[in-house]
Amino acid sequence: MPDSAALPALATPITLVSALEERAFNAWPAHQTVFHQGWVFRLTGGYTKRANSVNALVPGAPFDGVLEAAAALYARHGLPAVFRISPLAPPAADQALADAGYQHFDPSLVLHRPLASGLAAKTDGHTIVSTSPSPAWLDGFAAANGVAAHHRNLHRSILDAIAHPVGYALQRDAQGHAVGFGLAVLERGAVGLYDLAVAPGHRGTGRGRALVQALLHWAAEGGATSAYLQVRAQNVAALRLYESMGFTTAYGYHYRVPG
Repeated sequence: MPDSAALPALATPITLVSALEERAFNAWPAHQTVFHQGWVFRLTGGYTKRANSVNALVPGAPFDGVLEAAAALYARHGLPAVFRISPLAPPAADQALADAGYQHFDPSLVLHRPLASGLAAKTDGHTIVSTSPSPAWLDGFAAANGVAAHHRNLHRSILDAIAHPVGYALQRDAQGHAVGFGLAVLERGAVGLYDLAVAPGHRGTGRGRALVQALLHWAAEGGATSAYLQVRAQNVAALRLYESMGFTTAYGYHYRVPG
């Protein structure tokens, strides 16, 4: 994607950006983390960009030497040096990556919304939230989201490494087949929604909304006062769904990948 497709900057307080980024790193832990001059290098065997990318931790952290250090470290682990550029990264970092031939990729949005205490549960009777992933959840999510066989153990290891309370939403159809999946991670009054997926053939039927509602209700019962999630900017259907449920855009981010 050309650089001109970068998402517009939003007037979100940098303190909110930092708080959401921090929670998101905790909610989706990497196997290994290396801290470097206000940046963090995350490595997890190549499964998901978020868990295998370079991220700014400190607003405006200097970029001098970061590209070279990251390229060397990721090469040592047989991985490309992927950079995730959030509002915490200085503009000079994005420009330096572009000048080095790194391609703009996968622009995404972080959405958030407040949660009222005593959020009413709205379920279809087929969505259950539990505190651990069942085999039906693990296998069904992998199939619905196209997780390759050689990445399934990595996915499970990430789930097992989440330190904060987790709710796993599993939705079944009238025949009892697992068709909807999602998880929520609760930390310091904010809940993050991840791994939202509906099996092909069941999409566009309200199942995604029911999954989100069930997870938000679980989080509100646990004391959450706000919620956040990430979504690809090009996923118009998902954006419409989340906006109809009270989510608004906090900020955007994108990746820079080697050319």
